Amino acid sequence: MIEVEKKFLLTITQEHLLLEGATFLKEKTNEDVYFDTEDFALTRQDHWLRNRSGRYELKRRVHALGHKMGGTAYDELETDEKIRTFLHLATDASLEEDLRLAGYKPFANIITHRRQYERDGFHIDLDACDFGYQIAEIELMLETADERESALARIDAFALQLGLDTTPTRGKIIEYLHRFKPEHFEILVSAGVIRV
Repeated sequence: MIEVEKKFLLTITQEHLLLEGATFLKEKTNEDVYFDTEDFALTRQDHWLRNRSGRYELKRRVHALGHKMGGTAYDELETDEKIRTFLHLATDASLEEDLRLAGYKPFANIITHRRQYERDGFHIDLDACDFGYQIAEIELMLETADERESALARIDAFALQLGLDTTPTRGKIIEYLHRFKPEHFEILVSAGVIRV
């Protein structure tokens, strides 16, 4: 499945408008530890390997680099086998050990309290991060990336209908790098992953 999403900073009034008539799905706390190589081989390509609460996931970019910040599309690889294949890893030990042997190491640790909702076919995540950042994500899940542009247009139309601020907004990990790892942030700007 392809995840297409846009991120929004909300006022309290906008949050109430967004959630009006929405169905509450669940609430949880995630601890995300992000990994990359010393030369940022993954993040320079806008691929994101994380261990989320004990399980590895890799978000593989399917949008073009240099996209408008806030509108992204990722193929989510959620099995060890798919992650190993994408990263060309050996299968001799645990995924954690093989990642370490291939030079992957943690560069960020973020704890996020997430509330999930559904409204009018959109999936809505409201995230509050342990470093003081709050963000809303509105997303659609697609079978193929071919529908990406129409999905982003649907998300934009939905946001505008509710009067949400559609100014491009940094996601959690990008905001974390901006605040705490400026060298890594600048490398991603130079690589075209982030537009400023």
